[in-house]
Amino acid sequence: MQSEFAERRLAPVTDPATLRRAFGCHPSGVAAVCAELGGEPVGMAMSSFTSVSLDPPLVLVCADLASATWVRLRTAARIGVSILADAHDTAGTQLSRKHGDRFAGLAVSTSADGAVFLDGASVWLDCSIHEEVPAGDHVIALLRIESLSARPETDPLLFHGSRFRRIAAA
Repeated sequence: MQSEFAERRLAPVTDPATLRRAFGCHPSGVAAVCAELGGEPVGMAMSSFTSVSLDPPLVLVCADLASATWVRLRTAARIGVSILADAHDTAGTQLSRKHGDRFAGLAVSTSADGAVFLDGASVWLDCSIHEEVPAGDHVIALLRIESLSARPETDPLLFHGSRFRRIAAA
C-alpha cells in the first residue's frame, strides 16, 4: 500500500494562482484595519492577521506593497483593528473592494485618536505602528496594542477557500 505522500506529489511553485489556492486551504479570521484620515474613514479587510507578543503587546498584519490603502493607513497616529464577527460578511466584502465607498452602510465608531472600529466586532484593538518589515511583495506591519475591548462570546467571521464562512456549532 502506497503512502499518501507517494500518491500526492509535490510540485514546484510556478504561478501565483496555484500558491494563492494553497494559501486558501488555511482558514483565518478577518480583521478590518481602519483609521480616520482627512475626516473620512480609510480601511481594508485583511486575513493576514495574527497575535505576536504579550510583552510588548503586538499583533501583525501583512499588506501588499501595491496597496494604496496601506500607504494611507500607515500615516495614521492610531489604527483600529476590528476582528470581524460572523455577521460581518458584507463588511468583509466591502472592505476588500479596490474602488468605491468601502464604508457605505457600515456602522463604525471612531476613537479620539482616529482609530476606526466596526460596531459588533468580537475584538477592537487600538494600535500604533511598532515596526514594518519588508517581506517579498508584502510588508509585515507589527502593530502595538495601546488599548482593547474583547467579546470572546462573539463568533468570528472566517476566510477559507477564497470566501467567507462561519463556525458551525458542534
